Amino acid sequence: MFSPSDTIVAIATPAGRGGIGVIRISGPSAHEVARVLAPDRPPLQPRHATLMDLGRDRTAFDRAVVTFFPAPHSYTGEDVVEISAHGSPVVLQSIVDSAMRSGARLAEPGEFTFRAYLHGRMDLVQAEAVRDLVDAVTPLQARAAFDQLEGTLTARIREIDAALFELSARLEASLDFPEEGYHFIEPGSAEEDILAVAGRIEVLLGDARRGRLVREGAQVVILGRPNSGKSSLFNQLAGSGRAIVTDIPGTTRDLVTEVVDLEGMAITIVDTAGLHQAPSDAVEREGISRARAAEEVADLALIVLDHSRPLNDDDETLIASTRKRARLLVANKSDLPEIWSAETLGLDVQEVSAATGEGVCALRAAIATALSGTERLHDTPAITNARHVDLLTSARAVLLRGAAAAAEHTAEEFVAADVAEARRLLEEVTGARAPDDVLQEIFAKFCIGK
Repeated sequence: MFSPSDTIVAIATPAGRGGIGVIRISGPSAHEVARVLAPDRPPLQPRHATLMDLGRDRTAFDRAVVTFFPAPHSYTGEDVVEISAHGSPVVLQSIVDSAMRSGARLAEPGEFTFRAYLHGRMDLVQAEAVRDLVDAVTPLQARAAFDQLEGTLTARIREIDAALFELSARLEASLDFPEEGYHFIEPGSAEEDILAVAGRIEVLLGDARRGRLVREGAQVVILGRPNSGKSSLFNQLAGSGRAIVTDIPGTTRDLVTEVVDLEGMAITIVDTAGLHQAPSDAVEREGISRARAAEEVADLALIVLDHSRPLNDDDETLIASTRKRARLLVANKSDLPEIWSAETLGLDVQEVSAATGEGVCALRAAIATALSGTERLHDTPAITNARHVDLLTSARAVLLRGAAAAAEHTAEEFVAADVAEARRLLEEVTGARAPDDVLQEIFAKFCIGK
């Protein structure tokens, strides 16, 4: 793990050129390192932005705004200096190099947020929310991450833990006075109380599938025979002309992808080569192979059928082969005279015209419903992280086991052990008790400078 005693430095803004770039320095020597960069200036005043020339060996290389945040009132809980300089990569790297020559070391990915976690500025749920907020690509993703950063999920978990603590105290008290005949909780009451807490966890987990879709997104693959309008539909869903569209069958040979905001979810739409039984050359065969591979990993398949042409063997094969997977049948070219109807298939079909855009909005809503199980995703989900879901699911299972033990009048120490195990799992969610390897994995996924 990281050493929390060093003074660290890193560029906190994305790579590349910009109007401004921010360098963050944190640690016991942060103020002294910043003073080396501007030796002719008086000491920095806490929480005062100061305009100063930065340089090394009396040679200035930038004019920047420098702000000093003394511990513990800073992002990391340590002394922190933030330098807002011009956003040239050369200038920013020069400042970092000078800081490192003055005693700081380059920060590891996520080390600033890790220090904030160590110093109690945030718990593990909030730390993970920082990364999610940085990575958000849809407004709903950002809202969900910010809610967790504000502590909404932590507060709900702490309420559950408080109920378990009270229950655990009564069970332990009964164990401490067995000979005196004191019983601070009856088996029936214990079962009822444990089930009530398990129910609260179940409510939290009820939002998990939708929350993970918001956080992680999903992949939707478009499949169909050549010239059925797959690429035109792809362009309509993507909102731009990403895929080449012609009247020549087999135009698309490789996979074309685009990430779109669909009801708050970051959905990766994949356009594929036309599927048919007689590819004309090795390139087309490889395109079909890649389409099949994309189908295997996709969360949902859009099966595009041409409404203006009779269904053929390729269509029938595709419909049959995808019958057991998550899919939507899409009847494209509804602006042209239809040759067959949905009743012909005996299946639900989404009618669209990729040429005019008719029906595309309804298709987007149908995709969202198929992926999430709900019609609208505007409400912010309470839980979005797979790690949290796994731990809470385990905590609920342990509590149900404890409730069953209480119902069977099992010795109180076994019930108390299950309640204690559930509390341990909740503490691992918030980071009150988390293994080092878990912390290492979480913070290693951060960007440098955050």
